[in-house]
Amino acid sequence: MEEYLYELRIPKDRVAVLIGKKGEQKKALEAQTGCTLEVDSKEGEIKILGSDSLALYTLKELIRAIGRGFNPEIALRLLKQDYNLEVISITDYAKGKSHFERLRGRVIGTKGKSRSNLEQLTNCSISVYGKTIAIIGSAENVATAKRAVESLLAGSPHSSVYKWLEKQQREP
Repeated sequence: MEEYLYELRIPKDRVAVLIGKKGEQKKALEAQTGCTLEVDSKEGEIKILGSDSLALYTLKELIRAIGRGFNPEIALRLLKQDYNLEVISITDYAKGKSHFERLRGRVIGTKGKSRSNLEQLTNCSISVYGKTIAIIGSAENVATAKRAVESLLAGSPHSSVYKWLEKQQREP
């Protein structure tokens, strides 16, 4: 049986979330996917070993989601069929440091209201972490959420984006 290896990095402050209390989260992920995880908590480097390439890919996406700020319960949705992770880089839209912070604020909103509205209207989970915005949901909903987030980052008014999302919900 052929073994596959995949290596990736996540922010050091997210390693503890991946491992969990007494390594429980890591063990649960290994049990659910049949893969083995080797975690270098000092560097944030993770090696995934396994013989099932699909399980390996799914676990890689799950770890990326945890690394992008999702809690493990939400990241575990990626084990469902037809669930995706999409990561948008805010730096692709920002024209400097102050603009970058403003864009993050546009997506999060006052007391998280904008993010919450986006999540409700798209039936997705959204995480704004570091220089990225990550979305987890069904493939169709992720595409809609991505378009909405990109519209906000491009400067569209919140009301227009929400109206568009409401229209998307009504269409069969």
